[in-house]
Amino acid sequence: MGCRAQAAASKLLAMHTTPSLLAELDALPALWEVQGTLAAPVAPVAALLLTVAEGRVGDDNLLVLARASAARQGAMTVVDGSGADAYRAELAGPVEPVEIQVDRARSMLAVQSWYAGVHAVTACPAGTRVTHRVHRVIPHHPGFAAGIAELGLRARMSRDLRRLLGVIADRLGC
Repeated sequence: MGCRAQAAASKLLAMHTTPSLLAELDALPALWEVQGTLAAPVAPVAALLLTVAEGRVGDDNLLVLARASAARQGAMTVVDGSGADAYRAELAGPVEPVEIQVDRARSMLAVQSWYAGVHAVTACPAGTRVTHRVHRVIPHHPGFAAGIAELGLRARMSRDLRRLLGVIADRLGC
């Protein structure tokens, strides 16, 4: 096998053996979980929640991080990542990029910064349930603040999910 063929084979093998962020998080128990519902069909809610494209983060792009302080300051930008539905959000300053993965078939979006979590959209009797689970906290990450769990991460997650659902409800008129 020639060098070019070996390199292509190695790249193909790496793509199939490297676990995805969603697969890694699926294998871990949730540390914290919050959920909320919207009186709207799953498809339009998922469409808004799972929209990720190159460009500035905001209400029309990577909505789950649109209220983060860096995004509000215009200092968070999505760039193309390592493959289909894998992205990075770069921040101004010394903070490491955020890793993002979207699974449109399962209506899930994973984000890893100082924490690794998943937003999932599912049908429920009231319309659509949006669940946010945090599966991992990364204490050595520059964005991590010591004692975050004691400062009420679950309460913060609940507040952020309420805001997220409010934006979606406003956009969908429900």
